[in-house]
Amino acid sequence: MKTMLDYINEEQAALTQILNQFQLTDTDVSKVTHCLILATGSSHNACQAAKVYLEEVAPIYVEIQEPFNFAHYGKVDDRFDLVVAVSQSGKSASTIDAIAKIKNQTSVKTVALTSDVTSPITEVVDEVLDLKMGLETVGFVTKGYTTTLLNLFLFGLKLGYQKHQLTKVEVEEELAKLAKAIQEIDSVIYKTEQFWQKTKKELTEGTRFIAIGYGPNIGTAKEFETKFTETVRLPSQGFEVEAYMHGPYLEADTTHLLFFIENQSPIQARSQALRNYLASYVGQCYTITTRSTRASNTLELASDVEEKISPLLLVIPFQYLAYQVATSKGIDLSQRIFDDFDCVLKSKIAKKEGNQPYPNLSLIHI
Repeated sequence: MKTMLDYINEEQAALTQILNQFQLTDTDVSKVTHCLILATGSSHNACQAAKVYLEEVAPIYVEIQEPFNFAHYGKVDDRFDLVVAVSQSGKSASTIDAIAKIKNQTSVKTVALTSDVTSPITEVVDEVLDLKMGLETVGFVTKGYTTTLLNLFLFGLKLGYQKHQLTKVEVEEELAKLAKAIQEIDSVIYKTEQFWQKTKKELTEGTRFIAIGYGPNIGTAKEFETKFTETVRLPSQGFEVEAYMHGPYLEADTTHLLFFIENQSPIQARSQALRNYLASYVGQCYTITTRSTRASNTLELASDVEEKISPLLLVIPFQYLAYQVATSKGIDLSQRIFDDFDCVLKSKIAKKEGNQPYPNLSLIHI
Protein backbone atom coordinates (compact mmCIF):
# COMPACT_ATOMS: atom_id res chain seq x y z
CA MET A 1 0.00 0.00 0.00
CA LYS A 2 1.37 3.39 -1.00
CA THR A 3 1.88 5.99 1.69
CA MET A 4 1.73 9.76 1.80
CA LEU A 5 5.54 9.78 1.86
CA ASP A 6 5.66 7.70 -1.33
CA TYR A 7 3.66 10.36 -3.16
CA ILE A 8 5.85 13.15 -1.76
CA ASN A 9 8.88 11.37 -3.18
CA GLU A 10 7.16 11.16 -6.60
CA GLU A 11 6.53 14.89 -6.90
CA GLN A 12 9.69 15.92 -8.74
CA ALA A 13 9.30 13.24 -11.42
CA ALA A 14 5.55 13.87 -11.79
CA LEU A 15 5.95 17.63 -12.20
CA THR A 16 8.79 17.18 -14.66
CA GLN A 17 6.58 14.96 -16.81
CA ILE A 18 3.73 17.48 -16.74
CA LEU A 19 6.09 20.29 -17.75
CA ASN A 20 7.46 18.21 -20.64
CA GLN A 21 3.92 17.61 -21.95
CA PHE A 22 2.86 21.26 -21.78
CA GLN A 23 1.09 22.75 -24.81
CA LEU A 24 0.32 26.44 -25.21
CA THR A 25 -2.75 26.19 -27.40
CA ASP A 26 -4.68 23.05 -26.39
CA THR A 27 -7.57 25.21 -25.17
CA ASP A 28 -8.79 28.65 -26.31
CA VAL A 29 -8.54 31.25 -23.54
CA SER A 30 -7.60 34.22 -25.71
CA LYS A 31 -10.60 36.36 -24.73
CA VAL A 32 -10.50 35.81 -20.96
CA THR A 33 -10.26 38.89 -18.72
CA HIS A 34 -12.08 37.80 -15.55
CA CYS A 35 -11.84 34.26 -14.18
CA LEU A 36 -13.86 32.71 -11.39
CA ILE A 37 -12.20 29.71 -9.75
CA LEU A 38 -14.26 27.30 -7.66
CA ALA A 39 -12.36 24.99 -5.33
CA THR A 40 -12.43 23.62 -1.82
CA GLY A 41 -9.95 21.96 0.53
CA SER A 42 -6.40 21.53 -0.77
CA SER A 43 -7.57 22.58 -4.24
CA HIS A 44 -8.64 25.93 -2.79
CA ASN A 45 -5.28 26.34 -1.07
CA ALA A 46 -3.45 25.64 -4.33
CA CYS A 47 -5.58 28.24 -6.12
CA GLN A 48 -4.73 30.81 -3.46
CA ALA A 49 -1.05 30.02 -3.92
CA ALA A 50 -1.34 30.34 -7.73
CA LYS A 51 -3.41 33.56 -7.82
CA VAL A 52 -0.43 35.93 -7.80
CA TYR A 53 1.19 34.05 -10.70
CA LEU A 54 -2.02 33.96 -12.73
CA GLU A 55 -2.72 37.66 -12.31
CA GLU A 56 0.88 38.63 -13.08
CA VAL A 57 1.62 36.55 -16.18
CA ALA A 58 -1.84 36.44 -17.80
CA PRO A 59 -2.72 39.16 -16.73
CA ILE A 60 -6.34 38.65 -15.69
CA TYR A 61 -8.51 39.27 -12.67
CA VAL A 62 -8.98 36.11 -10.60
CA GLU A 63 -11.61 35.50 -7.95
CA ILE A 64 -11.52 32.30 -5.88
CA GLN A 65 -14.67 31.10 -4.14
CA GLU A 66 -15.68 28.19 -1.95
CA PRO A 67 -18.21 26.35 -4.13
CA PHE A 68 -20.68 25.42 -1.39
CA ASN A 69 -21.12 29.02 -0.29
CA PHE A 70 -21.22 30.19 -3.91
CA ALA A 71 -23.89 27.64 -4.86
CA HIS A 72 -26.18 28.85 -2.08
CA TYR A 73 -25.31 32.54 -1.70
CA GLY A 74 -23.08 33.60 -4.60
CA LYS A 75 -23.88 35.91 -7.47
CA VAL A 76 -22.98 35.06 -11.05
CA ASP A 77 -21.13 38.21 -12.08
CA ASP A 78 -21.56 39.15 -15.76
CA ARG A 79 -17.88 40.15 -15.96
CA PHE A 80 -16.68 36.57 -15.62
CA ASP A 81 -15.87 35.08 -19.01
CA LEU A 82 -14.34 31.86 -17.68
CA VAL A 83 -15.15 29.59 -14.75
CA VAL A 84 -12.57 27.02 -13.66
CA ALA A 85 -13.68 24.25 -11.30
CA VAL A 86 -10.69 22.65 -9.58
CA SER A 87 -11.27 19.23 -8.05
CA GLN A 88 -8.53 16.61 -7.94
CA SER A 89 -11.01 13.79 -7.41
CA GLY A 90 -13.69 15.33 -9.62
CA LYS A 91 -16.29 14.15 -7.10
CA SER A 92 -16.82 17.27 -4.98
CA ALA A 93 -20.59 17.66 -4.67
CA SER A 94 -20.40 21.35 -3.75
CA THR A 95 -18.24 22.15 -6.80
CA ILE A 96 -20.67 20.33 -9.07
CA ASP A 97 -23.55 22.21 -7.42
CA ALA A 98 -21.84 25.53 -8.08
CA ILE A 99 -21.19 24.71 -11.74
CA ALA A 100 -24.82 23.66 -12.16
CA LYS A 101 -25.98 27.00 -10.77
CA ILE A 102 -23.72 28.87 -13.20
CA LYS A 103 -24.86 26.78 -16.19
CA ASN A 104 -28.46 27.48 -15.24
CA GLN A 105 -27.95 31.26 -15.28
CA THR A 106 -25.35 32.00 -17.93
CA SER A 107 -23.54 30.65 -20.98
CA VAL A 108 -20.04 31.42 -19.64
CA LYS A 109 -17.42 28.81 -20.53
CA THR A 110 -16.77 26.27 -17.75
CA VAL A 111 -13.61 24.20 -17.41
CA ALA A 112 -12.79 21.42 -14.93
CA LEU A 113 -9.24 20.80 -13.78
CA THR A 114 -9.15 17.24 -12.41
CA SER A 115 -7.02 14.12 -12.17
CA ASP A 116 -9.92 11.86 -13.17
CA VAL A 117 -11.31 12.63 -16.61
CA THR A 118 -14.16 10.13 -16.07
CA SER A 119 -15.32 11.69 -12.78
CA PRO A 120 -18.75 13.28 -12.16
CA ILE A 121 -17.54 16.85 -12.62
CA THR A 122 -16.63 16.16 -16.25
CA GLU A 123 -20.34 15.66 -17.01
CA VAL A 124 -21.31 19.22 -16.09
CA VAL A 125 -18.57 21.38 -17.66
CA ASP A 126 -17.78 22.47 -21.22
CA GLU A 127 -14.16 21.37 -21.19
CA VAL A 128 -11.91 19.11 -19.11
CA LEU A 129 -8.22 19.68 -18.41
CA ASP A 130 -6.36 16.65 -17.08
CA LEU A 131 -3.94 17.23 -14.20
CA LYS A 132 -1.87 14.42 -15.78
CA MET A 133 -0.80 12.98 -12.45
CA GLY A 134 -2.83 9.78 -12.27
CA LEU A 135 -4.94 8.92 -9.23
CA GLU A 136 -3.64 9.55 -5.71
CA THR A 137 -4.99 6.80 -3.47
CA VAL A 138 -3.95 8.39 -0.16
CA GLY A 139 -6.59 10.81 1.11
CA PHE A 140 -4.06 13.38 2.36
CA VAL A 141 -3.08 14.78 -1.03
CA THR A 142 0.51 15.89 -1.62
CA LYS A 143 1.45 15.14 -5.23
CA GLY A 144 -2.05 16.27 -6.17
CA TYR A 145 -1.46 19.64 -4.50
CA THR A 146 1.76 20.47 -6.32
CA THR A 147 0.48 19.17 -9.66
CA THR A 148 -2.61 21.37 -9.27
CA LEU A 149 -0.35 24.32 -8.50
CA LEU A 150 1.89 23.65 -11.50
CA ASN A 151 -1.09 23.19 -13.83
CA LEU A 152 -2.50 26.53 -12.68
CA PHE A 153 0.87 28.18 -13.38
CA LEU A 154 0.89 26.63 -16.85
CA PHE A 155 -2.71 27.73 -17.40
CA GLY A 156 -1.52 31.26 -16.64
CA LEU A 157 1.12 30.95 -19.36
CA LYS A 158 -1.53 29.82 -21.85
CA LEU A 159 -3.60 32.86 -20.96
CA GLY A 160 -0.66 35.26 -21.20
CA TYR A 161 0.50 33.87 -24.55
CA GLN A 162 -2.91 33.69 -26.19
CA LYS A 163 -3.78 37.20 -24.97
CA HIS A 164 -0.48 38.46 -26.50
CA GLN A 165 0.81 39.54 -23.09
CA LEU A 166 3.72 37.08 -23.29
CA THR A 167 5.94 36.35 -26.27
CA LYS A 168 7.08 32.81 -27.06
CA VAL A 169 10.51 33.73 -25.70
CA GLU A 170 9.01 35.00 -22.44
CA VAL A 171 6.98 31.79 -22.09
CA GLU A 172 10.16 29.76 -22.55
CA GLU A 173 11.86 31.84 -19.87
CA GLU A 174 9.00 31.14 -17.45
CA LEU A 175 9.09 27.43 -18.27
CA ALA A 176 12.82 27.39 -17.54
CA LYS A 177 12.20 28.98 -14.13
CA LEU A 178 9.56 26.37 -13.35
CA ALA A 179 11.84 23.56 -14.50
CA LYS A 180 14.63 24.82 -12.25
CA ALA A 181 12.33 24.97 -9.24
CA ILE A 182 11.00 21.47 -9.91
CA GLN A 183 14.54 20.07 -10.07
CA GLU A 184 15.10 21.38 -6.54
CA ILE A 185 12.24 19.38 -4.98
CA ASP A 186 14.30 16.29 -4.08
CA SER A 187 16.88 18.56 -2.47
CA VAL A 188 14.12 20.25 -0.46
CA ILE A 189 12.95 16.85 0.77
CA TYR A 190 16.50 15.97 1.84
CA LYS A 191 16.94 19.27 3.70
CA THR A 192 13.57 18.79 5.39
CA GLU A 193 14.65 15.31 6.54
CA GLN A 194 17.68 16.91 8.21
CA PHE A 195 15.50 19.60 9.78
CA TRP A 196 13.14 16.91 11.08
CA GLN A 197 15.98 15.05 12.79
CA LYS A 198 16.92 18.24 14.66
CA THR A 199 13.36 19.13 15.70
CA LYS A 200 11.79 15.67 16.06
CA LYS A 201 11.41 15.72 19.84
CA GLU A 202 9.74 19.13 20.15
CA LEU A 203 7.51 18.64 17.11
CA THR A 204 6.40 15.19 18.28
CA GLU A 205 5.52 16.62 21.70
CA GLY A 206 3.78 19.64 20.15
CA THR A 207 0.07 20.22 20.74
CA ARG A 208 -0.58 23.49 18.87
CA PHE A 209 0.79 24.37 15.44
CA ILE A 210 0.59 27.62 13.48
CA ALA A 211 1.99 28.73 10.11
CA ILE A 212 2.23 32.35 9.01
CA GLY A 213 2.78 33.43 5.40
CA TYR A 214 2.30 36.30 2.97
CA GLY A 215 1.66 36.87 -0.72
CA PRO A 216 1.26 33.60 -2.64
CA ASN A 217 2.35 31.69 0.45
CA ILE A 218 -0.87 32.50 2.23
CA GLY A 219 -2.01 29.48 0.23
CA THR A 220 0.98 27.53 1.60
CA ALA A 221 0.03 28.48 5.16
CA LYS A 222 -3.54 27.30 4.55
CA GLU A 223 -2.27 24.03 3.07
CA PHE A 224 -0.15 23.59 6.21
CA GLU A 225 -3.38 23.99 8.17
CA THR A 226 -5.14 21.40 6.03
CA LYS A 227 -2.30 18.85 6.09
CA PHE A 228 -1.55 19.08 9.81
CA THR A 229 -5.25 18.98 10.70
CA GLU A 230 -5.77 15.90 8.51
CA THR A 231 -2.74 13.99 9.75
CA VAL A 232 -1.50 15.25 13.13
CA ARG A 233 -5.11 15.88 14.23
CA LEU A 234 -4.32 18.59 16.73
CA PRO A 235 -5.22 22.31 16.57
CA SER A 236 -3.38 23.71 13.52
CA GLN A 237 -3.96 27.01 11.73
CA GLY A 238 -2.50 28.97 8.84
CA PHE A 239 -2.60 32.78 8.80
CA GLU A 240 -1.69 35.72 6.58
CA VAL A 241 0.98 37.62 8.49
CA GLU A 242 -1.04 40.79 9.13
CA ALA A 243 -4.23 38.87 9.92
CA TYR A 244 -2.37 37.04 12.69
CA MET A 245 -1.59 40.41 14.28
CA HIS A 246 -5.28 41.28 14.54
CA GLY A 247 -6.48 39.01 17.31
CA PRO A 248 -4.93 35.53 16.94
CA TYR A 249 -1.61 36.56 18.52
CA LEU A 250 -3.42 37.13 21.83
CA GLU A 251 -3.68 33.38 22.46
CA ALA A 252 0.04 32.79 21.94
CA ASP A 253 1.68 30.85 24.76
CA THR A 254 4.48 28.36 25.35
CA THR A 255 2.47 25.44 23.87
CA HIS A 256 2.46 27.12 20.45
CA LEU A 257 4.92 26.06 17.76
CA LEU A 258 5.04 28.69 14.99
CA PHE A 259 6.31 28.31 11.43
CA PHE A 260 7.14 31.48 9.50
CA ILE A 261 7.07 30.98 5.72
CA GLU A 262 9.47 33.40 4.06
CA ASN A 263 10.84 34.30 0.65
CA GLN A 264 12.47 37.39 -0.85
CA SER A 265 9.78 40.06 -0.63
CA PRO A 266 9.23 43.56 0.78
CA ILE A 267 6.90 41.84 3.28
CA GLN A 268 9.71 39.66 4.64
CA ALA A 269 10.79 42.29 7.17
CA ARG A 270 7.25 42.40 8.57
CA SER A 271 7.28 38.64 9.06
CA GLN A 272 10.69 38.74 10.74
CA ALA A 273 9.59 41.52 13.09
CA LEU A 274 6.62 39.41 14.19
CA ARG A 275 8.84 36.37 14.72
CA ASN A 276 11.34 38.38 16.80
CA TYR A 277 8.55 39.75 18.97
CA LEU A 278 6.86 36.40 19.60
CA ALA A 279 10.01 34.32 20.14
CA SER A 280 10.02 34.81 23.91
CA TYR A 281 6.29 34.11 24.29
CA VAL A 282 5.83 30.83 22.38
CA GLY A 283 7.34 27.36 22.55
CA GLN A 284 9.32 27.67 19.32
CA CYS A 285 9.52 29.89 16.25
CA TYR A 286 10.72 28.13 13.12
CA THR A 287 11.41 29.71 9.74
CA ILE A 288 10.98 27.89 6.43
CA THR A 289 12.70 30.11 3.89
CA THR A 290 13.88 30.03 0.28
CA ARG A 291 16.98 32.04 1.11
CA SER A 292 20.36 30.90 2.46
CA THR A 293 20.92 31.63 6.15
CA ARG A 294 22.60 30.22 9.22
CA ALA A 295 19.90 31.42 11.59
CA SER A 296 18.80 28.97 14.27
CA ASN A 297 15.51 27.06 14.03
CA THR A 298 15.52 27.63 10.29
CA LEU A 299 15.02 25.34 7.33
CA GLU A 300 16.86 27.06 4.49
CA LEU A 301 16.04 25.88 0.98
CA ALA A 302 18.86 27.99 -0.50
CA SER A 303 16.88 28.65 -3.69
CA ASP A 304 16.71 31.76 -5.86
CA VAL A 305 13.16 30.89 -6.92
CA GLU A 306 10.94 33.92 -7.56
CA GLU A 307 8.25 34.73 -5.02
CA LYS A 308 5.37 33.92 -7.37
CA ILE A 309 6.77 30.40 -7.96
CA SER A 310 7.99 29.80 -4.40
CA PRO A 311 4.83 27.97 -3.17
CA LEU A 312 5.91 25.05 -5.36
CA LEU A 313 8.89 24.50 -3.06
CA LEU A 314 7.75 25.94 0.27
CA VAL A 315 4.83 23.53 0.63
CA ILE A 316 7.08 20.45 0.43
CA PRO A 317 8.51 20.75 3.98
CA PHE A 318 5.01 20.91 5.45
CA GLN A 319 3.88 17.83 3.55
CA TYR A 320 6.91 15.91 4.80
CA LEU A 321 6.63 17.19 8.38
CA ALA A 322 2.90 16.43 8.54
CA TYR A 323 3.63 12.80 7.69
CA GLN A 324 6.56 12.48 10.09
CA VAL A 325 4.93 14.25 13.04
CA ALA A 326 1.76 12.17 12.70
CA THR A 327 3.72 8.93 12.40
CA SER A 328 5.98 9.85 15.31
CA LYS A 329 2.89 10.50 17.45
CA GLY A 330 1.76 6.95 16.70
CA ILE A 331 -1.00 7.83 14.23
CA ASP A 332 -1.52 5.14 11.59
CA LEU A 333 -2.33 7.15 8.49
CA SER A 334 -3.21 3.99 6.55
CA GLN A 335 -6.12 3.40 8.91
CA ARG A 336 -9.23 5.08 7.55
CA ILE A 337 -11.44 6.96 10.02
CA PHE A 338 -14.96 8.34 9.55
CA ASP A 339 -15.43 5.82 6.74
CA ASP A 340 -19.06 6.76 6.17
CA PHE A 341 -18.48 10.54 6.18
CA ASP A 342 -18.85 11.16 2.42
CA CYS A 343 -21.89 8.91 2.25
CA VAL A 344 -23.73 10.47 5.19
CA LEU A 345 -22.82 14.09 4.44
CA LYS A 346 -22.97 13.62 0.65
CA SER A 347 -19.79 15.66 0.20
CA LYS A 348 -18.57 13.45 -2.65
CA ILE A 349 -20.42 11.93 -5.59
CA ALA A 350 -19.68 8.33 -6.48
CA LYS A 351 -18.80 7.34 -10.03
CA LYS A 352 -21.70 6.12 -12.13
CA GLU A 353 -21.88 2.58 -13.44
CA GLY A 354 -22.31 2.02 -17.17
CA ASN A 355 -24.64 4.59 -18.71
CA GLN A 356 -26.55 5.31 -15.52
CA PRO A 357 -26.82 8.97 -14.48
CA TYR A 358 -24.85 10.13 -11.48
CA PRO A 359 -27.02 9.22 -8.49
CA ASN A 360 -26.41 12.37 -6.47
CA LEU A 361 -26.95 14.96 -9.18
CA SER A 362 -30.59 15.16 -8.19
CA LEU A 363 -29.35 16.66 -4.91
CA ILE A 364 -28.34 19.85 -6.69
CA HIS A 365 -30.59 22.73 -5.66
CA ILE A 366 -30.53 25.78 -7.91
